[in-house]
Formats: sequence, C-alpha cells, structure tokens
Amino acid sequence: MIEYLQFVLGPQVINGLTIGVAIILVSLGLSIIFGLLDVVNMAHGEFYAMGAFVSMTLYALGLGFWAALIITPLLVMPIGALVERGLIRFVYHSPDRHTLTLLLTIGLSIILKDLYDVLYGPNTMKPDNPISGVTEIAGIIIPNYRLFLLVFGTVIITLTWFVLFRTRLGAVIRAAAHDKDMTASLGVPVRLIYSGAFAFGISLAALAGVLLAPIYSVFPTMGHDFILLAFTVVIVGGIGSFWGTVVAGLLLTQIESIASLYIAPNWGEPLIFSIMIAVLIVRPQGLFNWSR
Repeated sequence: MIEYLQFVLGPQVINGLTIGVAIILVSLGLSIIFGLLDVVNMAHGEFYAMGAFVSMTLYALGLGFWAALIITPLLVMPIGALVERGLIRFVYHSPDRHTLTLLLTIGLSIILKDLYDVLYGPNTMKPDNPISGVTEIAGIIIPNYRLFLLVFGTVIITLTWFVLFRTRLGAVIRAAAHDKDMTASLGVPVRLIYSGAFAFGISLAALAGVLLAPIYSVFPTMGHDFILLAFTVVIVGGIGSFWGTVVAGLLLTQIESIASLYIAPNWGEPLIFSIMIAVLIVRPQGLFNWSR
C-alpha cells in the first residue's frame, strides 16, 4: 500500500497539482476579464500559446528561462491592452455585445493561430528543462521543475488575490465590475481599469505558457486544447469567483490525473466535460459562486 502511494498515486497527485496551478493562472485571467468586462474571451488560449512562443523566441535570442519568465508577461501585457482598446472596446455598449465579442475573439483566435503557424511552422518545439534533478518528499519522487512550478504558481495566485482583495486598486476594480457608471462618476478612469484588467488577465495566460513550455510541446494549436479545460474550470467554479476558480482548478485537474490511473487516458477530458455539464444542469451559476 505504501509503495502504491509513493510510486503510483503520489506522483499522479503531484502532477495534478502542478497542472492545476497552471490551469488556475489561465482561468483566473478568463474569470477577471468576464467578471469586469463581461467579455467571453475565446482567444484566451492563443495568448497562453503566445507566452510559450515568445519564450521560445527569447531562448533563440540567447536569453535563459529566468529572463523569459519575467520578460514574456511584460511583452504580452501591452498586446492585451491594444486588443481591448482596438477591438473589444467598440462593442461594450452594443445590445448584442456578448455575440459580438464572442465572434471578435473567435476571429482573433483563428488569426493568431495561423500567425503562429506562419512564423514558427507546424512542427512542435520543446525547450530544455530549466531545473534538473528530483526531490524526495515523504517517499515521493518529485521533479524539481514541477516543484518550482507548484511553488511559483501558488505565489502568483496569492499575489493576485492580495491585489484584488487587499489593495485600493483591487477595490476599484471590484467596484467597476459591480457598477461601472457609479465608479466613473467618482472620478475613476474606468476605461483605463478595463484595459489594465484585460491586459493583466492576458499576461497570466502568457505566464502559464512560459511555465508549461518545458513540460508540454509548443505548437500552433496548443492554445485551443488548453483553453477548453480553463473554460471548464471557470464554469464549474463560478464565473467571476476567485476562490471558485482556484478550488475548481485543483479539483478538476486532480480528478483527471487520478482517473487516468483507472481508465483509459483519453477518457480524462470527457469525464471533466461531463462534470461541467452536470454542474450546468444542477447549478448553472457554478458550485462556488454564491453571489449569483
């Protein structure tokens, strides 16, 4: 039994936690963008892929992983602000804004995916593991890079929570999400807040792309595959719910990871989507969103 926990179940749990943290980073960006801007960003996965491709470009220029980890989100963030100002902002006040933003971001997703194909080619790429070696904890062998991803991702999630719920800036963001007209009447630059929130959500996705590039292959359609799980996390946790996103991200990736031990690996995603459908039927507002 102990050997089973150490060599079979334990590594799967760690793997689920690692992927869960990365999924939470992407899903938090989705949740922040929808909660504040009321925009379903179907191109969010392509910004996750952008983070991976930008990091590969920085590697080719001679910069290492640590430089790419810092620089990539900073490079992607202004691109997110430009997308919000150049596309999304024009349909905020339209009665069909949900349909229009959906179509706009789907179109943007297709453009970005084709752009990656043209610039980088269809072949997969994978950077070297930036942190070699393993660490043994309670008899469980954990690759050092996955351990770093788990700790670093947790720190970023905690800092995001702190900014949103323990700072004046976070209070302004939440006020704008609740009533933008009242917030604007108090002299708050709501448009700037919108652009900043969209850019920050995009940068979280790009950061996840940098972190997961050494684990998964980098290829033009990687964003499409990853974003489906992120949307599932947001829906199950509750759209706009910070802790709902965190709990659902850890829960769903853990279910998928452990289930792969007992069922065929290709049944993991159908299982997760089945949970999402069940939640939509029983509790459409999400399991952890008690404000709706």
